[in-house]
Amino acid sequence: MKDKRSILITGCSTGIGYSAAYILRERGWQVFPTCRKPEDAEHLRSEGFDAFHLDYCDTESIQSAVESVLKITGGRLDALFNNGAYGLPGAIEDLPTDALRRQFETNFFGWHELTRLVIPAMRKQGHGRIVQCSSILGLVAMDYRGAYNATKFALEGYTDTLRLELHGSGIQVSLIEPGPIQSRFSQNAVRMFFKEIGEDAKNASHFRESYNRRLTMLSKGGTTKFKLPPDAVVKKLIHAIEAPKAKARYYVTVPTYIMGTLRRLLPTSLVDIILRRFAKSEE
Repeated sequence: MKDKRSILITGCSTGIGYSAAYILRERGWQVFPTCRKPEDAEHLRSEGFDAFHLDYCDTESIQSAVESVLKITGGRLDALFNNGAYGLPGAIEDLPTDALRRQFETNFFGWHELTRLVIPAMRKQGHGRIVQCSSILGLVAMDYRGAYNATKFALEGYTDTLRLELHGSGIQVSLIEPGPIQSRFSQNAVRMFFKEIGEDAKNASHFRESYNRRLTMLSKGGTTKFKLPPDAVVKKLIHAIEAPKAKARYYVTVPTYIMGTLRRLLPTSLVDIILRRFAKSEE
């Protein structure tokens, strides 16, 4: 067990995190999956994992999970995969400020708190990999996704800075930027819309007709165009944590490659036109 490479993964209840936990275990990694809901962590323990409860909004759970992992490994950790996040659809003018704060708490500040806790162990051992699951929406913005866009744009700048600051430490830092992935993300986003914005605000909004179309689409699982299974993200994660030299960025899905290229080549006004047309095609 001591010779096994170890990784802590967040957001393992479903989707990318769940897939990553099982695939990496098959590859011989000592995997420590974490979940926001204690019952989901319990399910993973029943499947033979050393799984822990970790809620990005709960400092105590973050600290407890890291302490437990380092106790098992004797103070070592080879990799961290920050993955847990949620989407909150809605126009910016309809977005309550506290809802935006909560989005940042889960999608950004909690990631920072966890990352700071594992860096000392990686510095001490002289190596490590920190991989952040960003999004195509960290590269380009799309309408009605302002809260999520903002957290992922923040994560991109944060991670680029971290990579520069950790140069020479033996710790390599990467971003994975998926487009549409098969998961419960879209359905969970609908739930968060009604929790944070609500039916009354929706009906009173200037955007109510668009909301009705978009929420219906999200309830059905979102767009099916170019959608890939979670394994597509895990494939990039494997390179980021196993290759001698990790890449700074990994694109996943056709839309990410397209938009990553277009934003470098085209003026902003033209990119905006393309993004608006793409958003319309989703309704």
